[in-house]
Amino acid sequence: MGIIEMEKKHILIVDDTSSNIDTLLAALGDKYDLRVAIDGETALQALQQEPLPDLILLDIMMPGMDGYEVCQHLKSSVRTRGIGIIFLTALAESADQEKGLNLGAEDYIIKPFDPAIVRARVRTQLELKGYRDHLEGEVALRTEELAHAQESTIASMSIMAEFRDPETGGHIQRTKAYVRALAAELSKLNSQLISEPMQNMLYQAAPLHDIGKVAIPDAILLKPARLTAEEFSIMEKHTLYGSEAIRRTETIHGRNELLRVAAEIAEFHHEKWDGSGYPHGRKGKAIPICARLMTIADVYDALISKRPYKEALNHEQAVKTILEGDGYTHPDHFDPQVLGCFQNIHQQFHTIALKFDD
Repeated sequence: MGIIEMEKKHILIVDDTSSNIDTLLAALGDKYDLRVAIDGETALQALQQEPLPDLILLDIMMPGMDGYEVCQHLKSSVRTRGIGIIFLTALAESADQEKGLNLGAEDYIIKPFDPAIVRARVRTQLELKGYRDHLEGEVALRTEELAHAQESTIASMSIMAEFRDPETGGHIQRTKAYVRALAAELSKLNSQLISEPMQNMLYQAAPLHDIGKVAIPDAILLKPARLTAEEFSIMEKHTLYGSEAIRRTETIHGRNELLRVAAEIAEFHHEKWDGSGYPHGRKGKAIPICARLMTIADVYDALISKRPYKEALNHEQAVKTILEGDGYTHPDHFDPQVLGCFQNIHQQFHTIALKFDD
């Protein structure tokens, strides 16, 4: 049975003195795949190519770009900041060493080189990098598993809502797509308000906006006519039931941002910009942005959907109703900035509605 050879680690040596390079090649060449750059500029050019080195042995005192500057470049780039750096220097003062370590270097080797010390320092840093890479892989795996668990929780709760309300299935698919489209448009105006991770989170959380309807009696939830004032006051409580159910879920899975956003959407998506909504009568920016986005998505879908007590509007009628108002809906109900985004992309809403038509 043959012996399997481990792939050699890659090390980049950056030094402008040939005797130093020769010493390092002699000390390390039998165990590692070595590359050489004779100045800082050449080193940065070499690092544009793959594969990246596992470790860099970097001289400090070089003509042109010195080692400190090269280190700053490497640590400021996401692509190269994880590469370990050992400074090579004749500067033995503690202040010089402190400066390099503060820039992100892992270690120092003082000239003139002792080959045994060089090999030991290099071996130590490569082992530490191996441990770091392993831990990062474990963290990434656990993070992915947690994300899947969250998505499964959301999906299970959404399916439960569909069982209680036969109109919910297509509505869920449409509204979460509307919300993501609105969020992407709003992000163009304010990327800090709606970041790309937040857009994805809204898409995942939106299906739970009506989860509280599972607690509404069938006689009210499935009534084939318009609700009375008393019945509607009970229906309004689905916002509170929904947020409470999600917050209870947090006590099982632990607090996280996705469930927090889902709870806010569930509780506040019937609030209105002018303060005339429910359940709290919140007004303006006191309403979470995630709920302000959900409000337009929910209203648009209600307008284009047939109900026992009303016919469905076509897309053009629904857009006009939202932008101009009718007896039940008024532009003052919506965040003006979000309303402007809807006006810009309402054709995307139409495309989504056709794709997920009941």
